[in-house]
Amino acid sequence: QVQLVESGGGLVQTGGSLRLSCVASGIDFSIATMGWYRQAPGKQRELVASINTGGNTNYADSVKGRFTISRDNPKNTVYLQMNNLKPEDTAVYLCHTYRPFTRRDYWGQGTQITIAS
Repeated sequence: QVQLVESGGGLVQTGGSLRLSCVASGIDFSIATMGWYRQAPGKQRELVASINTGGNTNYADSVKGRFTISRDNPKNTVYLQMNNLKPEDTAVYLCHTYRPFTRRDYWGQGTQITIAS
């Protein structure tokens, strides 16, 4: 019953901002490392950002200084604030977690981000 539901996608112009949200259920969110991935047409899925239970973060070089990942444990929610968006950020963004109990990765259905050039 693990479920990750993303929201906040849309269409913005170059230089604009968006904030994505991912609400998790079926896991103990407070002890779960969460991440955001993205996949553009014809390209491999790549890790954008992750945040562990202690609040430590990791970012892809391409988004450092522009994106910020954060979490709100009481709300079981992880966020991705995206600033100064570029056309190359256009992709489907997916929420991710790993559940040690089942030794499986879990993915949201994805939310489309389109940056107009």
